Amino acid sequence: YRGEEEIQKELCALFPSAAVGETQSSVSAAEDLQTYSEREWKGNTTKSLLIRKGYEAIASEFNLRKVRGDNYCALRAVLFQVLSQSKQLPAWLHDSDISKWPKEMHSDQDFITEWQFPFETSKSKVQHLEQCLELLTNKWQEAVQSKSLEERERMCQQVFRGHDEEYELLEALKFLMLRTAVQLHSDMEKGSDVPEFCWLLFARDSSKCPKTFLTNHLRHVGFSGGLEQVEMCLLGYSLQETIRVVRLYKCDTEEFITYYPNDHKNASPLCLLTEDDRHYNVLFMSFRWFQYLLVLSSVVIILIV
Repeated sequence: YRGEEEIQKELCALFPSAAVGETQSSVSAAEDLQTYSEREWKGNTTKSLLIRKGYEAIASEFNLRKVRGDNYCALRAVLFQVLSQSKQLPAWLHDSDISKWPKEMHSDQDFITEWQFPFETSKSKVQHLEQCLELLTNKWQEAVQSKSLEERERMCQQVFRGHDEEYELLEALKFLMLRTAVQLHSDMEKGSDVPEFCWLLFARDSSKCPKTFLTNHLRHVGFSGGLEQVEMCLLGYSLQETIRVVRLYKCDTEEFITYYPNDHKNASPLCLLTEDDRHYNVLFMSFRWFQYLLVLSSVVIILIV
């Protein structure tokens, strides 16, 4: 990852006006995996051969969309998949009081004073987080209500342009992670059942409780660091989604495809790709693979009949 000073300089240049070019997008257009692999991983080093082998293993199934390579990339890739794929709203988004969550947490835990945003705002931190959550609710609803793939794609293109709206959505995801961490830690202290990853999340010396998790980890995401694997589990759990990651450097091992969290896999996971567990890109089903599945399903129906 780039250093915090470098990230901060870039963000200062972007905000508050955040006037990047109209054509600049933080999630690129679709690209053929095999073509991308051959262009980016030339040579015959051990690592190049391994990464190209990993790309080849999934090239017939997926296409690639590159995600801007900053410390928000994991959050950005997951948010893009949520907005581009979701067919219905998660249960927690039906809570009419979602915009009140920051104020409630601030009153109970006084966590919000430590929050940092990648841009200047005249609002209090609580008010700005409320705005972020309201924006997330609206954009998720807009995505679900899209009448066509083209309409949904246009909406995503408007969101992922590096403007402050995009970063507000990413900060909303971070808040959801903190809120979930608080709930899970409380359940652990009561002796209630919790997902397996919770024990790893709070076993770290730097993350013994939600307060230190925020101070030492979450508040730095997007600035000087990204999400660690256990935090990817927390993100998936917070969104009530399963994140499926193809980890190319783990090709030929059982960890080549990893689920976050690994104990609640759903039928339509959010698919990402990483070469190093640091930067994440978006995977989506290729048209060739879609055609293959259609033919396969037709054959199965004929056999059943």
